[in-house]
Amino acid sequence: MNDTDLRMSIGGQWVPAADGATLPVVDPATEERIGTIPAGGAKDVAAAVEAAADAAPGWAARPWLDRGELLRELAGRIEERVDELAMMDAVDGGNPVSGMRGDVRRAVEEVRYYAGLGGELKGDTVPWTEQQFGQTFREPYGVVGRITAYNHPLQFAVTKVAAPLIAGNSVVLKPSEHTSMSALRFAELAQDVLPPGVLNVVTGTGIGAGAPLVEHPDVPRISFTGGVPTGRAILRAAAEHIKHVSLELGGKNPMIVCPDVDLAAAARAAVAGMGLRRSTGQSCQSTSRILVHASIADELTARILEIIGGLRIGDPRDDDVEIGPLCFREHHERVLGYIEIGKAEGARLLTGGGRPDGLDRGFYVAPTVFADVTPDMRIANEEIFGPVISIMTWRDEAEAIALANGVEYGLTANIWTNDFSAVHRIARAVEAGTVWINGAAGARPVGVPFGGYKHSGLGREACLGEALSFTREKSLILTFPA
Repeated sequence: MNDTDLRMSIGGQWVPAADGATLPVVDPATEERIGTIPAGGAKDVAAAVEAAADAAPGWAARPWLDRGELLRELAGRIEERVDELAMMDAVDGGNPVSGMRGDVRRAVEEVRYYAGLGGELKGDTVPWTEQQFGQTFREPYGVVGRITAYNHPLQFAVTKVAAPLIAGNSVVLKPSEHTSMSALRFAELAQDVLPPGVLNVVTGTGIGAGAPLVEHPDVPRISFTGGVPTGRAILRAAAEHIKHVSLELGGKNPMIVCPDVDLAAAARAAVAGMGLRRSTGQSCQSTSRILVHASIADELTARILEIIGGLRIGDPRDDDVEIGPLCFREHHERVLGYIEIGKAEGARLLTGGGRPDGLDRGFYVAPTVFADVTPDMRIANEEIFGPVISIMTWRDEAEAIALANGVEYGLTANIWTNDFSAVHRIARAVEAGTVWINGAAGARPVGVPFGGYKHSGLGREACLGEALSFTREKSLILTFPA
């Protein structure tokens, strides 16, 4: 596979787009074009779905132990190439290579986790009379469509196909058009492990390739990771065929800091929870709203600024770099636009606010912190998806909870207090699918469900429940002769 002229993987074959169209691959650190990917369309999606449908019965018929063994083999191949895959994502997406190594290792962990779950995709027996009882069992959907985001390219490509595969489905994967290189490399590694057609990768834009995948009548199960507007569009399109849809969408996540905590530790967690070192703040679970008690706000803010001031910004290929560029030009302009909105709304800019000094090329934004942010401001309500932190203050617990819940999102939250009764009160009151207590948002034990409330999505991922969601339950009522 030539890195300057990539192809899609459909039915075990490497093919260009049916109409020959391509999209540029741009290095976000240099703004230089480094290659192309196919701009797939409806014909390419149809070919991938056909290949997946042909492969699905044979894959489902394999014992789950066999499917699990193949997934473990694939995990081993990925593990052998941590440095290669991490560098590919650093070049393609701009995230620091050190953080991308963590992404690759997490992908390996999750594939191995799912490889052992096949035996848990089982049914129940329900007693009734001596002559009758009920029984349930689970069947795969057949073809699953998975559409992934650009911020964790390899990790999402790998982990988001593991659950449907162990459940016996074939998959058509549509990675982000901004970061498709590692997904195609993953398909190459899988080519002689998985049977042809079990994993297909179609590249292209959301309109060109994503929409036809969602709308295809032979794809009954769709899963999407990305923004709320696209999630809504997917739900509308999927309704035509009553498809099962799961969505992992955005977040505007609060970190509630009470006055009884170690402020040095809380400041470190606030910066770590933004995902600056992993994804330059391009993370749905970033704790972009720091809700701090007014009595400690100045000291906590000073400590956060001190940590941010010491972060190294630069070429994401460099092991010493902690913050790289944003992924693509339009997003870079969008984040800079939000910074201008924050200033215009009256928020107080404490640091950042534009390009870092000395970095005139590349889609860089200096880590930015606003104080005096109020709930009515757009930067307090809308997902910026970049290195922008809003600091807000509160004086009593009820106010903190109201601030935390006062947005349309409900993905994650982070609570810092040494009062265990307050922990339970606040954690139960906060509208979020995942809540960290006295830790940095981001790291989760393998198998802990992830997903949101409100506009942050539908369904749960990275857990047994996700694997179950890629099956349909069938009920039998058995009657024996008297």
